[in-house]
Amino acid sequence: MRDAAAMIPPSFVHELLSRVDIVEIVGRSVELKRSGSTWKGLCPFHGEKTPSFTVSSTRQTYHCFGCGVHGNAVGFLMEHHGMGFVDAVRDLAQQVGLAVPEAESRPGEREEAARQKQKASTLADILGRAADGYRRQLKTSERAIAYLKGRGLSGEIAARFGLGYASDGWRGLASVFSSYDDPLLEESGLVIAHPDDAQKDDAEPPSGKRYDRFRDRIMFPIRSVQGSVIGFGGRVLDRGEPKYLNSPETPVFSKGRELYGLFEARTAIRQRGYALVVEGYMDVVALAQAGFENAVATLGTACTAEHVAKLLRFTDQIVFSFDGDAAGRRAAGRALEASLAHASDTRTFRFLFLPTEHDPDSFVRELGAAAFEEAVAGAVPLSRQIVAGAAEGLDLATAEGRARFLANAKPVWSALPQGMLKRQLLGEFASRGALPIDELAATWRAAGIAPARPGASARPARVGAAGRKAARQPADRIAWMLLLESGWWETLSAADHALLCELPGWHGELFRFLDRETAEHGVRPWAALRERIATEPWAPAALAVVDSEDPAIEPVADDLPRSLHQLRSAAEQRDAMRVLGRI
Repeated sequence: MRDAAAMIPPSFVHELLSRVDIVEIVGRSVELKRSGSTWKGLCPFHGEKTPSFTVSSTRQTYHCFGCGVHGNAVGFLMEHHGMGFVDAVRDLAQQVGLAVPEAESRPGEREEAARQKQKASTLADILGRAADGYRRQLKTSERAIAYLKGRGLSGEIAARFGLGYASDGWRGLASVFSSYDDPLLEESGLVIAHPDDAQKDDAEPPSGKRYDRFRDRIMFPIRSVQGSVIGFGGRVLDRGEPKYLNSPETPVFSKGRELYGLFEARTAIRQRGYALVVEGYMDVVALAQAGFENAVATLGTACTAEHVAKLLRFTDQIVFSFDGDAAGRRAAGRALEASLAHASDTRTFRFLFLPTEHDPDSFVRELGAAAFEEAVAGAVPLSRQIVAGAAEGLDLATAEGRARFLANAKPVWSALPQGMLKRQLLGEFASRGALPIDELAATWRAAGIAPARPGASARPARVGAAGRKAARQPADRIAWMLLLESGWWETLSAADHALLCELPGWHGELFRFLDRETAEHGVRPWAALRERIATEPWAPAALAVVDSEDPAIEPVADDLPRSLHQLRSAAEQRDAMRVLGRI
């Protein structure tokens, strides 16, 4: 089946953004107070004491001056509530009474999508009931409670993560579900229906060939970003194998896509400014107990590019924490590979290697939170890890060592996105490989990296006396006003329309677009208009005019005729100069 996001017509998203009230949407999660023409509140995406988060009912957008996050109503549901694009659109559509259409859907696709959604909801309900049952069993198991206390965990932290206990009986879940033979128990991964899957060191399962997957284990519910239980991780209390047992792959759970603790860590990730990726459930819970509530864990798999992409929805900084042994180094290598495609100039990836005798759980319990904080501060940046990995085990004092070093470095460097980090690493590799940078660039066929012409220099942007941006040209200012207040287009005269639509370049394209858009669809708020123009070839120039302006500044109606007068005067002056032969 095709991606559902691609099946939602863009025109519907534009219409939806025109109908919703972003102040109402954001106001359900953030306490907002009116401040002039906008609303203000404490930013939900980072910790602050003075409000820097603004919501504009005119633009139908939000913006934080502290952390820079911004977007529309759909973006807020995606970023703050962790929804996917489709779920965010459907949620908003339901609120305003719109039915979400699907473009070019094939026969049966809509029915299949509805069936899968219902199946996911049913499985999540079953897993949630199981989690409730495991929590009740924990309260009655002195042995399990003693184990958690022995690991230094408080009742509060156990409750926050919903920890539970699976009894050692073969059919403990029969007390939770009235119909133990329900096929959905097997489909959700809670029950095994084949005796061959039993652990070899266990006694034979009872007759009937159905039994609980998790027995005599501390249970860690795995939640989706929305908070639904989608699977479990179970840890043995004593010695036993496997130490950790995960739910199998199901319609709602995939180990390669999910991260343990992300639902609980979302707010802390934004407040601390980075996500801390560890390898075990107990590491996450122990770190949260010590104050590091921004920790998440992979689910017994290597870190994947999908894991990284999911975390980057919440932060631009990720710290990977690994044991210092050979296995930890291999895990770091896989995390590095998963990060490469995402390593733009505005993102930071670092690698923390603990002493070989410690994992994060034991480290923070033995040495304390301050020591772990110091270790995080000393984590190795991605660039240094890349260079160290390429040089590992090589003698760079020899030509052979340097050649092997550059051979190791090339595929890693090639996987990086274009930007200054990639350029700087090219220089680092060239220096260590004892080659001129232009020769190495030519050898690697580096795209977009050409030496500057002798004497050439970048031309700085003009700034005013007080360090402000130079005043905009009248056409830019008019574009800014009419994009944010498209309704003002209808207040202009026919002569004004003709003047603007006949402007050269992207300005004329924009104003002709506004003329068509208002005639065909009426007035739209900026959030909807922004989505509409995104695919136009002149969109980057138009968006830059809006994005470069302070989001707290709203257009003033009196400025529009003044700017039109300035534009008309400039045109008349150019005509006069042309008549005089001076241009």
